[in-house]
Amino acid sequence: MGLDECLIIFSRYPEAGKTKTRMIPVLGAEGAAELQRQMTEYTVKEAIAFQSLRRVQIQLYFAGGSSELMQAWLGANLVYHPQSNGDLGSRMAIAFQQAFATGMRRVVIIGIDCPDCNSIVLASAFEMLQQQDLVLGPAADGGYYLIGLQRLIPELFIGVNWGTASVLSQTQAIAEKLNLAVGYLPLLNDVDRPEDLSIWKRYRK
Repeated sequence: MGLDECLIIFSRYPEAGKTKTRMIPVLGAEGAAELQRQMTEYTVKEAIAFQSLRRVQIQLYFAGGSSELMQAWLGANLVYHPQSNGDLGSRMAIAFQQAFATGMRRVVIIGIDCPDCNSIVLASAFEMLQQQDLVLGPAADGGYYLIGLQRLIPELFIGVNWGTASVLSQTQAIAEKLNLAVGYLPLLNDVDRPEDLSIWKRYRK
């Protein structure tokens, strides 16, 4: 059986002043970039652990840096792509489109902000995608930490106010309008703001 499941991680090269900007007031620009580095490395490590349990391809879509810098940092075992231009919705839509174009049948996108999104959660997402059109991992801040599809549904990425507390509800409204079968994962917390740092402290070595 060919490889037909793909886990996509969205991240950013950890450059001071250009990443985790909401953390800069408490961590400083260098500290925020260091947090980005640690959380990306943690997410990649979890993804590789998951790959030992399930045959998935791991792709990393990055902003900032270059393929060479990303590979030097995170290793040659991942497939690297620069993120496209546009808002988060159009960047995710293009990542899904590219994965399905290579023959993938189930594709999941995660960020690096949700350390609780572990192998069990990822396995549930891919299992659900065998029955559901759309799988969502709701985040406590009103967004989602994971989205999974078994085909490209471009409407899900249009007209959503990305980065706000209404991302999940707007996505649900689109899914309802399109009559999609939706599966839900557990509600988890993202680490986006200074008050979320206590969540990450549980995972730091």
